[in-house]
Amino acid sequence: MYRVRGIRAAAAASAAVGYAMGCTAKCIHLRDDQRRVRRHDRRQPTIEEKMMRTQAPRTDGALAGLARFCYRRRRLVLLVWIVGVIAVGFIGFSFGAAADNDFSGGDSPSARAQQLIEKHFPEQRGDTLTLAIRAAGGIDEPAARQKIEKVIAELASSPVTGPVISPYQDQNLVTGDRRVARTTIPLNDTDVTRTEVKPLVDAVKAASDDEVELGLGGYMAEKAETPLQGAAESVGLLAAAVILFIAFGSLVAMGLPIVTALLAIVGGLALMKLVGHVVPAPDFSSIFAAMIGLGVGIDYALFIVTRYKDGLQDGDDPESATVNAITTAGRAVLFAGTTVVIALLGLVVMEQRLMTGVAVATSVIVLVTMVAAVTLLPAFLGFIGHKINSLRLPRRTSRRSRSATAPSQRRPTLAERWAGVVQRKPVVAAILASVILLVLAAPTLSMRLSQPDASVQPRDRSSYISYEILADGFGPGYGAPLIFVTETDSRDAELRPVVEAISNTEGVAYVTPPRVSTDGQAVSFAAFPTTGYQDEKTADLVHELRDNVLPNAPGGLQVHLGGPNAGTIDLAEESGSRLPLMIAVVIAISMLLLIAMVRSVVIALQAAVMNLLSIGAAYGVIVAVVQWGWFGPALGFPTAMPVTTWVPMMMFPVLFGLSMDYQVFLTSRIREEYERTGDTRTAVAQGLARTAKVITAAAAIMIAVFTTSLLGPDVAVKQGGLGMAVAVLIDATIVRLVLVPAVMEMCGKANWWMPGRRAPKATLAAPTRRVAEEAGV
Repeated sequence: MYRVRGIRAAAAASAAVGYAMGCTAKCIHLRDDQRRVRRHDRRQPTIEEKMMRTQAPRTDGALAGLARFCYRRRRLVLLVWIVGVIAVGFIGFSFGAAADNDFSGGDSPSARAQQLIEKHFPEQRGDTLTLAIRAAGGIDEPAARQKIEKVIAELASSPVTGPVISPYQDQNLVTGDRRVARTTIPLNDTDVTRTEVKPLVDAVKAASDDEVELGLGGYMAEKAETPLQGAAESVGLLAAAVILFIAFGSLVAMGLPIVTALLAIVGGLALMKLVGHVVPAPDFSSIFAAMIGLGVGIDYALFIVTRYKDGLQDGDDPESATVNAITTAGRAVLFAGTTVVIALLGLVVMEQRLMTGVAVATSVIVLVTMVAAVTLLPAFLGFIGHKINSLRLPRRTSRRSRSATAPSQRRPTLAERWAGVVQRKPVVAAILASVILLVLAAPTLSMRLSQPDASVQPRDRSSYISYEILADGFGPGYGAPLIFVTETDSRDAELRPVVEAISNTEGVAYVTPPRVSTDGQAVSFAAFPTTGYQDEKTADLVHELRDNVLPNAPGGLQVHLGGPNAGTIDLAEESGSRLPLMIAVVIAISMLLLIAMVRSVVIALQAAVMNLLSIGAAYGVIVAVVQWGWFGPALGFPTAMPVTTWVPMMMFPVLFGLSMDYQVFLTSRIREEYERTGDTRTAVAQGLARTAKVITAAAAIMIAVFTTSLLGPDVAVKQGGLGMAVAVLIDATIVRLVLVPAVMEMCGKANWWMPGRRAPKATLAAPTRRVAEEAGV
């Protein structure tokens, strides 16, 4: 009996052990399965997980922590921003670096000539003004002479001018018929401001009449009578406000991006002036940077506020909506701003001191707008809360009611219908769009670069009147002198063969006698061409003198040709030769960033090619309007002129960065739809539909801000504003609405190719909840 019991107990124990081992094996297998599932999940999360991650703000991320801090400590954040902007503004605008407009330098022939002039002719360092006189009855007529001498005495008595030689004392200053005369007014201080020169310009204007026409020319005279750009920027701000009000339908939502951008721009401009002590920049950089900052600042805030409003409509509380907006749209803003900054810093490869200053100055503005978008804006949202939709514009149908409509009952949007039209004939659409862009870009092949002078100023400016009088009396080349300088060991250096060779060159009007420096170690003389500053023949003359005339004249190899005109020509040619390198660097860096963001080599290549086409088309429009004169007067350009040298260089990195932003914004949404449906055609249509409103509003704001620069006085800034407005318009229409859907339709699954990774697959046919907006909405 005990034996039986023992056998039974042993059997029971054996069964228990077997059962335990079986359970252990099952647990091991279950754990292995769970590990495999977790590894698969880490490799490719499901769409539900993606939606939950997108809909629920991250609580462990740096951006989430920053957003929560700025929301909860909104009073402190706002106080720090206000006090910081006031302090930086006071220091920057009071003690910031003055603008540096000297584009000379480097190792160009004109730069070497300028170095010799500054070394041996120090009296020529300061700026000068030129008084041009035209008397209908001749300058010797008693009434005319009395008026002319009175004006000259008034100019000579100014505390900012030096000794003035009257044309009645030097007959070389008067034409043979005694109808036109000139005199030079030296400025006795290199730091003379425009406000000090403005009374001189006003005095000359007041003395001019039908009998005696007077004009005051020179760089400082042009600056003194050029109005500030402020009025144009105000119009751009007003246009942006109207667009925001239409997009948001609320005055409160409209005001947040504008206030955020304005505070950032004020602080950025002041900081830019302080940075100018280390990296000097020309005076137009502040105007250009303010224009860029206003556009991107409002756009960045627009993305975040849009996402915040969506969060509230989905039932989030204001804090969660703010955190979610910053962790999604804020991340896209940081990427967008970083792309623009890196693209701008591509100007460093131009190896031009002042263009590097422009790049750094504009980058400072963009960086400040980025910081404001992810810190100041969350604080504002904390104060606003649910009142974001206050003071609404009445609308017939709310977004919520539209989104609540069943998918089978929802009518396709205009963007979806348009995408369907393009996708049915993708090859035809792509060819037509490409042909249009190539036709617009064709004028780029004839682009000429130069710097604006008095001849391209508005006709009512005293500087243009001075140019017109001097061109009439002394020839159009009087405003484009070519300065020759050479070092010598003797005051009796023989330069007669060089002077005669230059005088006999076709295109040279006359040559001044050589002048020896006070130290006796250098000789200088000037040659005046028969053509003007902006004339292409003047550039040809400079090359002829350097390449053929001087090398073949005895002692000519030691003579350097410089002066403002030659310096402008050298700058234009140097910029043109380095522009392809800058374009290549910007494209390479931007493509790497885009690949990291969208995880697709094909889409990055598509973006690079499309951006090149749109920017090339913008270049072509500038050439047609500015250089060829098509619709130029209607757009504020007084006459046909070459494209300003710095405009193409500045346009490319800014526009390439902005285009990459829109590309990320659109393709990230298309990618999400592709992962949801597995169908490229549906993904492109849905991506366009869900981003059309925000992209349209952002592009419209950019176009409005850039276009209003045409209302300003600076012809160079006008060129840049026109080109960027055209580029954004093309990018938002032909590129985003035609080329993107057509090319992505043709590429199909190849759109998502990435070395070492398969194309994303659809993980769920139809999500049970609304797919969240992509990072950037």
